[in-house]
Amino acid sequence: MTAFEKILERFAAAVAANDGRALTALFTADGIYDDGFFGEFAGRGAIATMLQHFHDTGTNYRWDFFSALADARQGYARYRFSYTSRMPGSEGKPVVFEGTGHFQFRDGLIARYSEVFDRGMALAQQDFSAERIKKVLLKLAARQNATAEAKVHLARLAVAAS
Repeated sequence: MTAFEKILERFAAAVAANDGRALTALFTADGIYDDGFFGEFAGRGAIATMLQHFHDTGTNYRWDFFSALADARQGYARYRFSYTSRMPGSEGKPVVFEGTGHFQFRDGLIARYSEVFDRGMALAQQDFSAERIKKVLLKLAARQNATAEAKVHLARLAVAAS
């Protein structure tokens, strides 16, 4: 097992167990966890709080990582994630989705974690209304489009439209 695969194993186990101490021990003191639903959390205390929020809104977590690739600076791994919803109106609904995690490392610890997955699929499995899904996805699109990188694309498209 590679060092990255060991990190993935510990990461997944900590999330499933709601073990904020074990999860945050994998991160630098100023590490960032950019969650696809809840946004960006900086620092070990904020990451532990975010993990508790996971468990307030779901239960019975399982996170399987596979196809892992890494060097000393960064790693990528595909994953399959599942849980039982605790969201109001969706209690007991099973949710399963796949995605890709991106890990950036500094001094052997995670400096930044971010992910890409189909949020709409996860929300639809909880029987969220189309309007509610749209509202969530538009909020996430606005967050994405506020980045400097996205603004370059949007500016190019605005010029092309005129």
